[in-house]
This record gives sequence, C-alpha cells and structure tokens, in this order.
Amino acid sequence: MKYRWTQHSIEAESIVPALSVALNHLPEPLVRALIARGVDDLEKAKDFFRGSLDQLHDPFLMHEMRAAADRLAHAAAQRECVMVYGDYDVDGTTATAMMTEYLRSIGCTAHYFIPDRMVDGYGLGSRGLDEAKSLGCTLVVALDCGITALDAGNYAAEIGLDLIICDHHTALEARPTALAVLDPKQAACTYPFDELCGCGVGFKLIQATNTVLDRPIYDAWKYLDLVALATTSDIVPLQDENRILLREGLKRLSQGDRPGIKALADRAGVSLHSVSVRDIGFGMGPRINAAGRMKQATLAVDLLLEEDPTNAQKLAGRLEEANDQRQRLDRAAAADAVTRVERMITASETHGLVVYGEDWHPGIIGIVASRVVERFYRPCAVLCSVQGEIKGSVRSIEGINIYDALDDCKDHLIQFGGHMYAAGLTMREEQIAAFREAFNEAVGRQVTAEVLTPVLTYDAEITASELTDRFWAVLKQFGPHGPENAEPIFRLRHVTLNNMPKPMGKTGDHLRLELATGIDAQMKAVGFRLGKALPMVQEAFAQQLPLDLLVSLCENTWRGRTALEMRIHDIQRSDVNATRGR
Repeated sequence: MKYRWTQHSIEAESIVPALSVALNHLPEPLVRALIARGVDDLEKAKDFFRGSLDQLHDPFLMHEMRAAADRLAHAAAQRECVMVYGDYDVDGTTATAMMTEYLRSIGCTAHYFIPDRMVDGYGLGSRGLDEAKSLGCTLVVALDCGITALDAGNYAAEIGLDLIICDHHTALEARPTALAVLDPKQAACTYPFDELCGCGVGFKLIQATNTVLDRPIYDAWKYLDLVALATTSDIVPLQDENRILLREGLKRLSQGDRPGIKALADRAGVSLHSVSVRDIGFGMGPRINAAGRMKQATLAVDLLLEEDPTNAQKLAGRLEEANDQRQRLDRAAAADAVTRVERMITASETHGLVVYGEDWHPGIIGIVASRVVERFYRPCAVLCSVQGEIKGSVRSIEGINIYDALDDCKDHLIQFGGHMYAAGLTMREEQIAAFREAFNEAVGRQVTAEVLTPVLTYDAEITASELTDRFWAVLKQFGPHGPENAEPIFRLRHVTLNNMPKPMGKTGDHLRLELATGIDAQMKAVGFRLGKALPMVQEAFAQQLPLDLLVSLCENTWRGRTALEMRIHDIQRSDVNATRGR
C-alpha cells in the first residue's frame, strides 16, 4: 500500500526553541514530538513525564458516582448478594473479574454473568437479570455495557433489582432506568476525561466506594494490572488518566501477582518482568478475547480470578485451545472475505464494504473486518447469520465516523452501537441488500480523495548524529504508546546502505537493512511487512542511490546483548533536490 507522508504541523514555530530551552535544551526532534502530543509548555511536560496516581481525577466528579458508591457501600454493610454483569471482550471480562474480586473483598456475595455471544448477543439482557434474581441478588453492576439498554433497565426494575451501569460507549438521549448510570460520555456528565474504558469506569467506582468505606487509597491499586489489560486491548486514547493507569498497570503486571495472568503470559510467551503494550496487544489480549469469541467467555474471568497456580495453568491451556480454534477460523474467513471484496470492488465503485458469510463464526467477524480494512483501506461491515438474525461487526478508517454512517442506515437495522472506528449491529436478512447500498452511500458522503489515501504522519526529521544516549533515554519516557500517544516516528533523509539488503522471515515478508549512518556501521533497521520493497532497496544499494525512511526507535535484545534498532514504517527513494524540513 502506498502512503502519503506528512509531518505534524505546529501552529507557532516559536514554541519549539522556547520549550527546548525550558527542558534543558532537549533536542528539537523530541520537542516536536512532544508538541504533536499536546505537550507545549513546561507544566504539561512535567505531567507528561512525571504523571502519577496522585494526579487521577476525583471519582466523585463523575455524574451519579455518589449514588453508585453509596449503594455499593450499603451492599457491603448488609452482606448483600450482587451480580456483576460483564461483556465477552477483554474490557468486559477484566472489568468483571475486578469488580467480582472487589465486592467479595468488602463482604458481599458476588456472582458474575457474561452473555453468550451466540445466545444473548451484546449487552445487558433479560437472561442474566433472571439469573441474578434466581440467585437472590438484590443489586446488579453492569460493566462495559448498559448505556443503551433501555428495555433491560426497565426489566431490572420490574423484577426488583437495583442496577448500576458502568459504561463508556456512546450514550443515547434517553437514560436507562437504573439507580446510577456512570458513563463519562453522557451529556449530563462533566467528568474531566471521557475516554476511560469500561474497566476504567469500574475502577473509578471502586475508588469512590473505598472513600465511602474509609479504606486506604492504595487499596484500589491492586486492580491496575486488570485495568492495564483492558486499556490496551480496548484501544482507548492514551492520554490523561489512561496513560497514568496503563503505565502504573504495567508495573503492577510486572510483579506477576495473579496466578491467572502469570499462566496467561506463559502461554503467550510473554515475560511479565518486561511486559509491554505490544505483549498485551498481540499476545495476552487476543487469548482473553478468544474465550468470548469461541463461546467460553466465563473461562477468561475464571482464569483472572483463579488463585491456585496449577488450576490457572489448566485454565490457560483451555484458553490457548480456544485461541488456536479462533485463529483457524479467522484465517479461513478472512481469505474468503478478501476474495468476495475483490469481486465487489471490480464490479463497482465502492466506498463502504459490506460482506456477508452466512456460516462465518460470529466470534471472528470483528477480526475479519479489521483484516479487510487493512487490505483495502475502506470502512467495512462483516456480517454473519446467528439464530435467524444477521449480526455484524464494522471497522473504519481515519476520517470516517462509522457510528454516524450507521445512524444514517438505522432504518435497515434492528439495533447498533459503538463509536467512531468500531461498531456492532443486528439486522434481518432481507435488509442486507438495502443496507449495503445505504452504507455505501453513507460512507461516500464522508469520503474525500485525501481520506482514501492512507497517511503516515511523522513527528520530525532526524540525523544519525542526533541519536545520542540522552535522546534515547528521553524517548523511552514517551511511553506507554497507543492511540493519541503513538510511538514517535522520525524521517531519515538520504540514507545509504552498508550491504545488499536481504529478505527476513520464512516467507520473505519482512526486510532487514544495515544503514551507513556515519557513526555506527552496524545500525540495524527492520521493516515488518515491507518485503515488497526489496527490489527497490536492492537497486538503490547497487546504484548507491539514497533512501528516505520513516522509522521509530526501540531496543532489541538478542543473546543477552541489547542494541538500539530502527523499525521502518515506510521507505522510498530520496528526492535529491529536497532539503531538510522541520
């Protein structure tokens, strides 16, 4: 895929030298990377680099938090039976485990319910509420769901259940019937940060309840490992509280306190001692998700709550089997979907893709949608049949608000929900053709030529001489990385190579280069999925032509030795007439 390169723009160039001086003459590329993340003065820089748990917002600033915390404190005092109602993804299962453990710690009898993707679908529903009633529960705490559950809220009230909703999804104008609705995205909520994940909202409720119960503030920190798993996996912006919660949560994960998480990490080949966002996103998170995708979501909660190491290893083994099954189904469905989309695009001009596989497993259609978007760079809805209804997962691209597009198509849908880049839907089979047309038109109204050309944005230009020990020491403090705090990307101009480039990996999909930096002849650069660029870079080496690279920096440890390495995001021939720009 060909990308358009752009550099982060800075409104006032005078900020750059001023901030550099304030930060003890920090190198300009790092200053530009800070400004691109909204860090444009000394105080913001202090918060960015030194943010701590002391800077978390007061949970009682969240709308209806007082009522929710008082109700949990009352449940603790009365030793009530409480149902924790979660969701089947990482955010929902970690939140469920967290709240279940917490309620038991304050004296409640706590059960949990995770809806079956096939039987119940997404969200708060009657089957779980009926189970709560049959178990003698008097209170239900819904996590990562409930904000649009108007019927379920009414039903809970009808059968005599108090309901607390902790959600982070887009709210409707109508408020669900509940004792308290916690969701920073509600119009009535003025909480300073509205991008917490569902587990994060639940964590704020624990903080508030501890205050009511006069428990030590640090009592809530024990759950930060679960919050870190959820924050990473739910791909929420790593700003404000999320960045603090994730950074501190990674520290908590590294302690390996939970047997379930330790067993999960072992199966994923992850060392908790040095656990990273990447380890969660590509190793641990997908395995937790696999439980819900393969109709075993409670297995993930069981694992996270398990205190016996031997039992934890057995549960992790079952989770690994579910993940293996998910991967097989994912590969087959993705290949099928790509073939169908190729025919679709050839036949007509298509802005929004809708592809339907009647027999595809509902647990993997979200992954398939992401694969299709990655391949064709178009918003995509992937549909399958579930018990007579059509279920769909939708993924989008930068610049296309998929929630708004679905809202334009709501006449063809039974229900939908989600946010700007990802959503889920339900419809009747006879509506597929009409939805496909409406979706294409709705996306088309948001499309521009620039939107459909993927962009790689870099922070600044660097030269090899700027890659000092201080540069790397400061750059490491930019993490953890994720949405809205992406790993800084730099442009290297007019790079030449030390030797003939070779492919990397069994199938040659990757690229490894040795750069003639002038200061370190062994500077390595790796380009994952850039194997197609091999002929171009080999020709450049043979003819001694310069290249431009977009790179990020990382440490690579091999056989006990750690060295600085570049990760190539894209590569192109240098424009010999271009001059360095800041």
